[in-house]
Formats: sequence, C-alpha cells, structure tokens
Amino acid sequence: MRLKLAGATALAALLASGSAFAEQTTITVWSWNIAASALKSTVEGFNKKNPDIKVEVQDIGNPGVFDKMLAACAAGGDGLPDVMSIENHKASIFWNRFPDCLTDLTKLGYKDELKKQFPEFKRAELEVGDAAYAMPWDSGPVTMFYRRDMYEKAGVDPATIKTWDDFIAAGKKISAANPGVIMTQADLNGDTEWFRMLANEQGCGYFSGDSQSITVNQPGCVKALEKVKEIKDAGLMSAANWNEKIQANTASKVASQLYGGWYEGTVRSTSPDLAGKWGVYPMPSMTADGPHAANLGGSSLAIASGSKHKEAAWKFLEYTLGTNEGQVTMLKSFGLVPSLLTAVQDPFVNQPQPYWGGQKVWADILATLPKINPSPGTQYFSDADEVIKAVQTKYLAGGYPNGKAALDDAAQQIASATGLPLAK
Repeated sequence: MRLKLAGATALAALLASGSAFAEQTTITVWSWNIAASALKSTVEGFNKKNPDIKVEVQDIGNPGVFDKMLAACAAGGDGLPDVMSIENHKASIFWNRFPDCLTDLTKLGYKDELKKQFPEFKRAELEVGDAAYAMPWDSGPVTMFYRRDMYEKAGVDPATIKTWDDFIAAGKKISAANPGVIMTQADLNGDTEWFRMLANEQGCGYFSGDSQSITVNQPGCVKALEKVKEIKDAGLMSAANWNEKIQANTASKVASQLYGGWYEGTVRSTSPDLAGKWGVYPMPSMTADGPHAANLGGSSLAIASGSKHKEAAWKFLEYTLGTNEGQVTMLKSFGLVPSLLTAVQDPFVNQPQPYWGGQKVWADILATLPKINPSPGTQYFSDADEVIKAVQTKYLAGGYPNGKAALDDAAQQIASATGLPLAK
C-alpha cells in the first residue's frame, strides 16, 4: 500500500512540475477592444481541449495593431506575436507589400473542407491563389436596427419597407409622428459607411473583384451615392459620428441605424433601459426584388511567419474560428457576428432575444451571410477611401451635378494615387 501511495505521490509531483509531459507552450495574440475581450472569452473552452497551450491576448488598440504590424513586417517580421487580428479591408496590404511576413495557413491544416465553411465575401480578401494568409473571424452582415415604438406610433410596419423609396416614405411618417426624432444618421463627414453598404448591396465597390481596376464609378456605386443624398435631402438623415449616434440612441432621438450585425452589442450595452423597444429588419434595396444583403466591417486572424509556435497558434485559430463552440462563445459574450456558416444552426442563434422584444435577431442577421457580394479592399483601400470621403462631402453639399460626375472625379483621383486603370 505504501508503494502504491509513494508511486501516486511521485506521479503527482511529476504532473505538478510538468516534467512528465511536454512543456507548456505560450502563444501571444494581438487584438483590440471588444475583439480582444471576445478572444479571451474562448480561452477557457480552448484550454479544455488544449491544456498544454497558454494563450495571452494583448489589447493594444486597433490602430496599434495595424501600425505595429506594418513596422514589424517592414523590419522582416521582428517583434510580431504569434497571432494577429487584421481588419479584412486592410488585410491585403500585408501580403502585397510583405509577402513573407505571414504564414500560409493551408500549410498548417486550413484545407478546402474548412475554407468552404466560410462565405466567399470573407475569403476574397484573405486568399491569393491557393494560399490563405488569414482565417475569417467576425463579419458585419448589414441590417436595419429600428425603434419599434417609434415605427408603431407612425403606423409603419417594417415588413413593408422593401425599397429605399419605401424607407424614405416611412421616414417622413415616423419623423412627423415623433417630433424631434430623425429617421437615421450617418457619419457623413468622417466616414463612407452608408455609401459602402449601399454600394456593396448593389454589387459595386472601389475596385474590381480581381483588384486590378477601379470600379467606384460603375452604375451600382452611382445609385448608392445618389440614394444617400436623396435620403439626406429629404431631411431624414443627419450627420453624426459614432459617439453621437450612441447618444441619439439612448436619448431616443433617432428611429433607425443601418450597420453591420455587430452593432447589436453596441445598442444592447449602451442603451440597456430601452430593452424591448429595439428590433431589426433587412436592409432595403433599390427595388423590392433586388439584393438585400451587404457587409460592413469584420476581421480575421493571421499567424506570423516568424512564430516559433505555429502549430499551437493554428490549434487556437482552428478552435476559435473553425468551430461553432468558439464562434458562438464570442457571439454570446460580446456580440461578434460569426463568419462560420455552420454557426447559423447553433441553438443560441435561433433563440428569441429578450432585449430585442423576443425577436430571433441572430437568425435574421446571419441569414444574409451567403448572399453578400465580395468587395475586396485591396492594398489601396485607405487611399481610395480618403478620396471618396472628400468627394462625398462635396457632392452632398451640391458640388457636383450628379453622382456619376462625383464618382468619375473620384475614380480619376484614385487612379492618380494608385496607378490602377479605370474599369472599362
């Protein structure tokens, strides 16, 4: 009996010291804000399956991650962590300018079977030929967030809003029935959000699908820009930045906000006293039978080529992004919208959500994922977006005769800045 006890004691000592098994591996992850918190929420579940891998998530801010990655990649990869968060529309900057900085995930196990579990629009910016330099994480399927009580007071049923013209007609009724309330808001001075959402819905973006030409002056984009101006000129859209929108939400001064599905967490966490008063409905389109899907925002995870723990880092990506368990943990905790298509079948996704008046908001939001058009940002996204911001401001102030003239000017400026040709 003493021998057995001694053996058990020795085994316990070995376990405690770690000498009986492989030494614990530590991987470091760079991320930002809510995204960093969401990643941390998956560590407990990950460690149940991988107890020998310690995950350290560092929140260094959104600009911080991007700037530090650029500097590190320019220096040959020195100073990078094992895993990094990358915004999708900025992702191709890294493999265009620094092709050896990030790992081709297909070499670690990111095979076609797993790739196909993500929508095409998420993969388009992360893959080059057969190589994949990042794995899709969250996405931003666009939806209209609305105040049930304000719509009801005006006698407006959101189910009848199929087109943007319907939205304008409804907005006039809602504003009239709710004095001091604006139908919607957009950051018209500091962002191109509304233009990009409506353009993506119409299958148009700054650049062509192969990223080789400029398409921002194509018909779908022109329709989008002109519709934004039409909504604004009807007195239904006011300029507001991120914080001003939140203030308007909580003060009950706005009836609708168009955003990516991740805005669910923002509304719920910043306006807790308005539980039951908010709902969602599909974004309107140019025609009733037109597309009703777009994306705004979303990111991915990449592994540094210089990482000494690539296999461990891949296991973290595979669990966090490639399983319903990982993705839905982040959805529950912080409202990060999964890109994984199988997550739509998760029981939580199909549950009525109390804050949203019992609506199954996640089932409604995620249903559009397979319908979203890819819109590659390319390595020139930031350059192009700065041009569009200036042109949008001038156009909304009456500085161009129409949307086509505005976007023709923008396209020429982008061509001068990037060297890319205009699409024919």
